[in-house]
Amino acid sequence: MKHVIALDVGGTGMKAALVAEDGTLLHEARRATGRDRGPDAVVETIQDFAAELLDTGRERFGRPASAAGVAVPGIVDSEHGIAVYAANLGWRDVPMRNLLSRRLGGIPVALGHDVRTGGLAEGRIGAGRGADRFLFVPLGTGIAGAIGIAGRIEAGAHGYAGEIGHIVVRPGGPACGCGQHGCLETLASAAAVSRAWAAASGDPEADAADCAKAVESGDARAREVWLAAVGALADGLVTAITLLDPRTLIIGGGLAEAGETLFTPLRTAVEERVTFQRLPHIVPAALGDTAGCLGAGLLAWDLLATEVPA
Repeated sequence: MKHVIALDVGGTGMKAALVAEDGTLLHEARRATGRDRGPDAVVETIQDFAAELLDTGRERFGRPASAAGVAVPGIVDSEHGIAVYAANLGWRDVPMRNLLSRRLGGIPVALGHDVRTGGLAEGRIGAGRGADRFLFVPLGTGIAGAIGIAGRIEAGAHGYAGEIGHIVVRPGGPACGCGQHGCLETLASAAAVSRAWAAASGDPEADAADCAKAVESGDARAREVWLAAVGALADGLVTAITLLDPRTLIIGGGLAEAGETLFTPLRTAVEERVTFQRLPHIVPAALGDTAGCLGAGLLAWDLLATEVPA
């Protein structure tokens, strides 16, 4: 059976699959990233994992994978197949596509940015299916975005498009790792809510999920923390809506797991802020933590579709 390798590399874990042409997951596997061993060891682990998947496909389906798609975090040069920089993994200018292609016997390899790859999957087969314009915003440790246009993801001229987390929504606010102050992700990411709720509750171990539960139980302090984050998020999203005019706005990541505890006040806050703009459908992501892996599979199949037959 014809299939491709899909690999989603995260800061702590890697998700992988063998994917059939119709999107069926033929085999799934996970492995620790092992970033504590250093960037060179992580790159070697990625290659080893991909090689195991190649062997698995050959054994189970009588043929090796036709291509591979890999999603990685940080700054990615997809055109040249280079993992430029990842703060969490410590690597710089890794020629990932060439390394993997050699390790996998010369099969073609597509390299993508993790959030844009997840957005590709959500747009084609997830919550954005059928939308010609969408914005995918996962709310995790940070906040990023993927801009969907007619079945593809817009990376921008330099690969930085969609970095909604670094829109300044509170000038002079908390310092951000990017060098600015008051960035959206310093106020509305899951990590930001965790910090704020830990301080407000006096429990240093409290996190965003605990805050959401406290909101649901009627805790006034939790509601204050939560609505401050929702307000900042709405400000950032309205800026994005004004610039991009998406038909669908897909919200994912850990914070979206709060369900309507997030979506009900968020929809209200966005609606209160728009004036002339058209309000998009605001929906939860559908694919969960499998989006990156499914998107990597789509990258691989897209690569095969664009290859010129010999």
